[in-house]
Amino acid sequence: MSTNVITIIQFALAWLAAAFLISSGSGDGRRAARFAAAAGFVLGGGAAVLLGRMLPAEGAAAVARGVVAVLFFLPAIAGVLLLYRNAGVEFGSLVPAPLGIPSVTRAALAGAVGAAAGLLAVLSAGSRGLPMATGVVAAGLLLHAPAGWAGSRVGKRLPLTGETLALALVALLLFMGSLSPRLDLFAPLCMKLMKFTHDFVHQFFESMLIPDHLFFSGEAWNVIGFLFGNDVGFWGGLAIWFAPLLLIAGGTAREPLPSVAHIRQGAERRTVLAGHLRERRRRLALPFFTTLLLALAVYRSLHPAVSYWDPKPMPVSADARGEIAIAAKGEGYDLDDGRLHKFLYRQGKSEVRFLVLRKPDGTTAVTLDACAICQPQGYGQGEGAVICWYCKTLIPLETVGEAGGCNPVPLPFAVVDGGVRITAATMISTWDSTVQGTKNVPGGK
Repeated sequence: MSTNVITIIQFALAWLAAAFLISSGSGDGRRAARFAAAAGFVLGGGAAVLLGRMLPAEGAAAVARGVVAVLFFLPAIAGVLLLYRNAGVEFGSLVPAPLGIPSVTRAALAGAVGAAAGLLAVLSAGSRGLPMATGVVAAGLLLHAPAGWAGSRVGKRLPLTGETLALALVALLLFMGSLSPRLDLFAPLCMKLMKFTHDFVHQFFESMLIPDHLFFSGEAWNVIGFLFGNDVGFWGGLAIWFAPLLLIAGGTAREPLPSVAHIRQGAERRTVLAGHLRERRRRLALPFFTTLLLALAVYRSLHPAVSYWDPKPMPVSADARGEIAIAAKGEGYDLDDGRLHKFLYRQGKSEVRFLVLRKPDGTTAVTLDACAICQPQGYGQGEGAVICWYCKTLIPLETVGEAGGCNPVPLPFAVVDGGVRITAATMISTWDSTVQGTKNVPGGK
């Protein structure tokens, strides 16, 4: 079974769960919410087709990630307001009642989630054109009907609130995004946090004019080294990833008990309080299952269902003029196969890895197997992108050879008879000036 088919099946199951939740719980407007979700799914799928034709693949994926990122803030804001409300702070109409979901809120949320799900589903299918997109949307709508029927009957006893519904639906969107490395949000979140921490610590040291190693103990440098490692991005990303869940679960758990001062019978008081506690525990069940869903999305992000091509670097040497010649075809490689090819050049104590890639448009890119930001762990190649092994950033094949960000550092080269020629001295100088420094930061390997 192809990867695309498996991905679509997983999307369908996630959309089935979303449709069930939209049709579940107490309150009015479930039918309107189902219609809004279905309409949003169709519009989102159509928007994905248009984006795929108007923008490059990475541009369309960036739009989809941005839509989900905006929706990610909804349960976080709702959780903050819930905490304040249960602490006794009055917000008036800003915060929905805890037991029930206004029909307008349910319909608006369902429509937004439906549009985002349709966008993600079609983009995850890849550039297969309108027939594939139509099939994905049709499958989603067919599954939506039985899920809505089940939700309207079985889910009436599901203790949903506006906060828990928003949390569960957004968690399903995050899981959908994790099914495709190009649409995943967790890896870019960790990368941005890591870069922010790196830049902040570096600028702090620069502004304070703190020299290296003179006044700090080994233990202090170990802490600073952690700030320069990729673990700080991972743990910071986890904190943000689970923040809406913790806010809503904490706000629900802090819900005050009802007043029983007017009840004279002790047994009746205990019954009322026990019933309230039981209802509160039931409302915490959905956030608990949301924890598993978010954790699964993190796992899929860290272990994507994509086989990355990571060839072993082939040793090369320079000629008498100090130039390295890479022929169009050689033993064990062919530059025209569209794959990433790695080479290794040694000169004395210097050792440089570099890449040669024939891009989809037929142009050639020659770069170092490293960038100027991360530690030089190199790159692998997946579907339509290369990946930085250090920070897990995806770089579209179209932009390989361009400078900036986490792109591999470009090298000057000349195309000769379909192959490439590179000046060895220039390559070593570029490695030393832009890459070697990333190996010497605190905690560097």
